[in-house]
Amino acid sequence: MKIWGYWTTLGWSIVAFLVGQFVSFGVLLWLRRGDWDSVLQTPFDGVLVTIFVALSNPVTIGVLALAVRLARSDLSDYFALKWPALGDLTIGLAGLAVLIVGSDALLYLSGRELVTAFQLQSYTTAAAAGWLPAMLAAAIVIAPAGEETMFRGFLFRGWARSPRSVWPAIVTISLLWAMLHIQYDWAGVLQIFIIGLFLGWMRWRSGSLVLTFFLHALFNLEGTLETLALVHFAK
Repeated sequence: MKIWGYWTTLGWSIVAFLVGQFVSFGVLLWLRRGDWDSVLQTPFDGVLVTIFVALSNPVTIGVLALAVRLARSDLSDYFALKWPALGDLTIGLAGLAVLIVGSDALLYLSGRELVTAFQLQSYTTAAAAGWLPAMLAAAIVIAPAGEETMFRGFLFRGWARSPRSVWPAIVTISLLWAMLHIQYDWAGVLQIFIIGLFLGWMRWRSGSLVLTFFLHALFNLEGTLETLALVHFAK
């Protein structure tokens, strides 16, 4: 299997990301033509977030798939699209549970909110507009699919080329992934980085992107359930 080199891998990833961003922003600006200020004034609006996620991630995946095709490699092999072993699934579920409980406990003990302003505003505005099912699909399925394809799929394949390069690749990829989550404060970005290290380790251990996608989706689902509990049940 031909694998793109380090710099070419990074270049394709940047191109895929930017194309996804430009397409999504272009569509949003077209939908809000005549009222462009609203896009900048309400960046956490649930409808806008849903449209952006639903458009940008498939485009990014498509560009990365094109890169793999141009390398004349098999998509399933390049992106490690295989089912994980039962033991790896069990370890992944247990590890994710420990990380979620631990991070929530630290946030609670430090007096920080478990649900961020981004989560709260996007959830409530999507619900008010009747877009909640679409937003949930975007947050729990579409976003993890796009992010895992890029970070634990394409970048990992291009950068984790030997046993010695695995952990430098995992750390670098986790940093890049965390840095893209600018909607969170430093505590949220740190949590994303730690989860990224865990997902990178699970990708290396299992050799399965399907597993990291599943764990990522569960992580987003747990955050959504916390938001739901705050909105509907907190007094």
